[in-house]
Amino acid sequence: MERPPFRRIGDALYELAPGFRPGMRVPLRVVADEVLLEQMLRDRSLDQLLNVSTLPGLRRHVVGMPDMHEGYGFPVGGVAGTRPPDGVISPGGIGFDINCGVRLIATPLWARDVPDLAPLVDALSRGVPTGYGRHGRLALDPGQLDRVLGEGVPYLVSELGLGLPEDLARIEAGGALPGADAAQVSVRAKERGRDQLGTLGGGNHFLEVQEVDAIHDEAAAGAFGLFRGQLVVLVHTGSRGLGHQVCTDHVEAMDRALGRHGLVLPDRQLACAPFGSPEGQSYFAAMAAAANFAWCNRQLLTHRVREAFGRVLGAAPDSLRVVYDVAHNIAKIERCGGEELCIHRKGATRAFGPSHPETPAAYRAVGQPVFIPGSMGTHSFVLAGDDA
Repeated sequence: MERPPFRRIGDALYELAPGFRPGMRVPLRVVADEVLLEQMLRDRSLDQLLNVSTLPGLRRHVVGMPDMHEGYGFPVGGVAGTRPPDGVISPGGIGFDINCGVRLIATPLWARDVPDLAPLVDALSRGVPTGYGRHGRLALDPGQLDRVLGEGVPYLVSELGLGLPEDLARIEAGGALPGADAAQVSVRAKERGRDQLGTLGGGNHFLEVQEVDAIHDEAAAGAFGLFRGQLVVLVHTGSRGLGHQVCTDHVEAMDRALGRHGLVLPDRQLACAPFGSPEGQSYFAAMAAAANFAWCNRQLLTHRVREAFGRVLGAAPDSLRVVYDVAHNIAKIERCGGEELCIHRKGATRAFGPSHPETPAAYRAVGQPVFIPGSMGTHSFVLAGDDA
């Protein structure tokens, strides 16, 4: 597309006012420099973000992140908040891999003390299935799966012994999203996810043994328990086939109901429903359940990592600490600008500062850990949220 008439409002922030395209309800903002902005013009990501700005119930503005690129309905790297109950919720604003996210696990080991990683990598490969459609070593019966969907990580830790109680404080939402309802997840979705806990999947998902290469903020690194030369593990995966099926099921249901709700969309991939409608409530409950499944998936992978480090390097399970686990494909009810909004984040992570009540107590001095995972084999980054 041709470059829209953006107004530069910050060092790396551009705004496009309503009125550029008919139907825009809120301004469009893009976090980028000139180089990134030009790259965004090469695909449909800006056009998709403009489409998003037409959705009913939007508040404040819609935002594109620096790595924004074309996705399903919403661009990947898009953020939007709508006001319930009349504002809509759109599965395209979360994506098919519900609660795809990142978890960082810190070990007490120096990388220099483990010169040969081959035995560790072999143990991890044996314990963690990878690839599309792969099945894990833990097969859940229907009752157990419903508890995973409804209760999230606390169920794995307290009932199945898969993890440590202290893990829960360092997972977004404690690893259990309120409002989850296993009954809103279809039989097909449950069948796809029944034996996929503890699997990575394919695409850009990975489990990577890394070394802390550089530290730029000693206070934040100290709070997070990170030091230069440290061996850490980064896990990037989501809700596997279960989350994909949840999205598929509810996109179809919302698409059928568009006329009943009087919704006319610029792109059918933006299928949505008022948050308070039966379709909106059903999707939100199923999405929350799939998010719980994803957190449980990363929790079981953490258990497998601890097992491998114990077998190969003799590390005690409690010496491998969860630094944090945060989603980047999710919708949550959050207070923003003095009102309760349904915040859609697709390929975008929250970054709460020190004063935010959801920042873990251990990190209140520096802010919530924020992860930018690199492509496999390239650098990843750990940042801290800010109140600004």
